[in-house]
Amino acid sequence: MNNSVLENAEKIKEYINNHNGIDTVIIDLSDKCSWAECFIISTVTSSGHLKGLVHELWSFLINLGLSVNKRHKTPRTDTWELIDCSDIVIHLMNKETREFYSLERLWEVYTQN
Repeated sequence: MNNSVLENAEKIKEYINNHNGIDTVIIDLSDKCSWAECFIISTVTSSGHLKGLVHELWSFLINLGLSVNKRHKTPRTDTWELIDCSDIVIHLMNKETREFYSLERLWEVYTQN
């Protein structure tokens, strides 16, 4: 992962954690994926937390100089919001959705091959 993407990913992770995101991780996809450098995955505690965090995060991303592709005014579901910033893809999920889809394990297996 290039240094500027890593630096921005770390800032986003810190921002999410400072806004009560839980177990936030960065997954480096740079060697295995052609459409993104990394995923950031974090757990939210409620639909209100998800909506509020998404709204605040958009402003933060713009201040970092990142663009959000296909931005929606409000999250489409109460359980998972994907924010596509091209090289960085952010997944904010409730606990049940995160456990069900288990993106960390999926990409861990994929990146080991």
